[in-house]
Amino acid sequence: MQTTTSLPAPVSPWKRFIKRWGVTIFITLSVVGVTIWQYAVDARVTEAVLASTIRQSTPLVLGALCGLLGERSAVINIGIEGQMLLGAFVGFLVNVWTGNLLVAVFASILTGALMGLLLAYMSVTLKMDQIIGGTVINILALGLTGYFYQVGLTTQGKLQPISLGPLADIPILGPAIFNNPPITYATFVLVIVVHYVLFYTKWGLRTRAVGEHPRAADTLGVNVFKIRYVNVIAGGAIAGLAGGFLTLEAVGSFERAMTNGRGFVALAVMLFGKYTPLGAWGAALLFGFANAMQTQLQFADIKVAHQFIGMLPYVLTIVILSGFVGRTRIPAADGIPYEKE
Repeated sequence: MQTTTSLPAPVSPWKRFIKRWGVTIFITLSVVGVTIWQYAVDARVTEAVLASTIRQSTPLVLGALCGLLGERSAVINIGIEGQMLLGAFVGFLVNVWTGNLLVAVFASILTGALMGLLLAYMSVTLKMDQIIGGTVINILALGLTGYFYQVGLTTQGKLQPISLGPLADIPILGPAIFNNPPITYATFVLVIVVHYVLFYTKWGLRTRAVGEHPRAADTLGVNVFKIRYVNVIAGGAIAGLAGGFLTLEAVGSFERAMTNGRGFVALAVMLFGKYTPLGAWGAALLFGFANAMQTQLQFADIKVAHQFIGMLPYVLTIVILSGFVGRTRIPAADGIPYEKE
């Protein structure tokens, strides 16, 4: 007796589109709808929320770029929080000592790069467990900044917004996008640059190959160790810039543990963005919008404890992680040390 096997019914392109983009479209339309409604109620509040969204999203997308550069080359980086924190602290101290904001920014970047070098050495050369390596960096940064922190240190100021002429006068979006300090503008550029490097250059192709199948890449002459070292160090430099943003552009001062979990939220942003710079940027804007809205809600006359309102961005993080981690395809060799034959 012959048995026949039936093929699964083909999925229509429309269903595939909804499955892939439905949630993103829903979230986007919801945010746009809330923004339009808010603009109709009070245009000034809308402009303030959008400007805050950009500010809140900047360290998150920089942290996400750090994470995805490492993970695209198969190095897990949970030390983003520590790299950001130490970058913020060193940048602040250099600004106090020199009064030169440009030098302070480069100090933050260099600090992050050195932390990236430490992570690369532990993960690639020593082949330590990468989660433990990232945890070491977080503990090290928290300990160093807490030990050397001094109350009462003041700086010569912080980076000021640069208006891009008539573009800054565009209603609603102009003040939020085209009237920002330098690091925020640099973030816009970095997202595009990292996206181009990862998906349109030979280096990006080799990075993705190392993240998926390092043995095959090594067979073709790709230096797996070099690719991982450079990407993790470059990611660390970007995380240091994120820390510099906090003390040299956003706040102008330093407080213990001032990163406040942003490095870990950046990992959620990276996952939600499906390991792509543009996707991470969109996810960071969503988290930034949630932060901006909860700030505005705390000033509104709402009969809800402010602690619950302040939880909104973190609840969103949990929802995103629980709903998207299983759907996001991570690089095949992610977290696996490479042993050269």
